Amino acid sequence: MKVIAVASQKGGSGKTTLAGHLAVQAEAAGAGPVALVDTDPQGSLSEWWNERESETPLFARTTIDKLQGDIARMAQMGIKLLIIDTPPAITDTIANVIRLSDLLIIPTRPSPHDLRAVGATVELAEGLDTPLVFVVNGATPRARITGEAAIALSQHGTLAPSILHQRVDFAASMIDGRTVMELNASSRSSEEVVKLWDYIRTRIDRPNRGWHDQRSPSMKPQTAYGHSMAQA
Repeated sequence: MKVIAVASQKGGSGKTTLAGHLAVQAEAAGAGPVALVDTDPQGSLSEWWNERESETPLFARTTIDKLQGDIARMAQMGIKLLIIDTPPAITDTIANVIRLSDLLIIPTRPSPHDLRAVGATVELAEGLDTPLVFVVNGATPRARITGEAAIALSQHGTLAPSILHQRVDFAASMIDGRTVMELNASSRSSEEVVKLWDYIRTRIDRPNRGWHDQRSPSMKPQTAYGHSMAQA
């Protein structure tokens, strides 16, 4: 099983929207079963998932203290991909999530303030030896600042080649528990999400860092995830 964390110190970066869209696209592309975890106290991802009519992706209820053990149990029950949304601040919660992740995605809007805010998240990932990918989100088509942001980010880490542009359909699709791909699969927003997932998949298909083999000796393996996999 692969674990992806979506984190940003800056609020309003689009973490929750990105996490939901990537999970749905990953499932549609055959990378599932996919599960989501929401560690943000605001619970926006949980609320979105509760509005969904589709049974996928799955949603895992857990706490940060139980996260490592629950990740192990999800792997045992056959979950192939776990995407974790995090709070918009550098906290112990984020550190623990990044430590357990195979890849960190940092969504960033192309603005000077947002670009300045990524530094703490990058330092945290580097300190924990977790690979990271920047995703430019909420970009204005053909705007000069989008290109400038891409150049700036590429100097500090890997930049995803697919940029997500600011469009009404992308954000509005989350209102009723769907994604833009489920509203209009042929839209430009849908195409961008599909391309982004295709790239992310190439990153997580690389050999992982093997943290699953370094679990605490006191952790008792279980064969079922039981009630932890349930509606938020």
